[in-house]
Amino acid sequence: MKAPLIFTLMSIAITDAISTLDEAERRFNLTRTEDESFFLEWQADLPEISATEQAELDQLRRRYLYQRSTGQLLEGTVTLLLTSPLLAIAGFYDPPFRVRAEESVVLTLDDSEEVLQGRIDALVLLNQLWVVVLESKKTALSVWTALPQTLAYLMANPHPQQPSFGLLTNGDDILFVKLVQAESRFYSLSRVFAPFTSGRELYIVLQILKRIAQVIGE
Repeated sequence: MKAPLIFTLMSIAITDAISTLDEAERRFNLTRTEDESFFLEWQADLPEISATEQAELDQLRRRYLYQRSTGQLLEGTVTLLLTSPLLAIAGFYDPPFRVRAEESVVLTLDDSEEVLQGRIDALVLLNQLWVVVLESKKTALSVWTALPQTLAYLMANPHPQQPSFGLLTNGDDILFVKLVQAESRFYSLSRVFAPFTSGRELYIVLQILKRIAQVIGE
């Protein structure tokens, strides 16, 4: 009697398997759309922010610029100084949201026997729906370097019928991404915001985060 065949799935780090935007689009069958109506959450119906919130953002930026003035900042420091406080001010640390740090992601590719694994810097959940991914990079790297692996993380959404949103930052720049995979798989990007250059950029980033929270809550 012949022994049964055993197939073993190969586990690969997401950062190794998906290192370019071309690889992410090809392996996940993703298409970037520039239809402005696809990603209105960063452009329209943005809520106002209070004077108190503006003051908190100003203080956050002063702290970041002070630490940044001595040189490049590592990924963990960017998360500590910028992304985590932004989540708190935007209300993502309060009900009904839940936060997970260094959350593990496992994703099986359709076109192979590979299993991709990685860890997300910060993950915000609402009713087990992945809604915001924060992927930070040290300031020496362009914010765009985080886009391929962030798309991979968003593809791991356990509720693919719902859109996923991501925030990518290296501290100096911030970029939003929206991914939809209900029928066809599309994603779109916001413009790049530069809080290192202007405090008003951080105001708009907070407005977008609050708008995304509203959309998801609805």
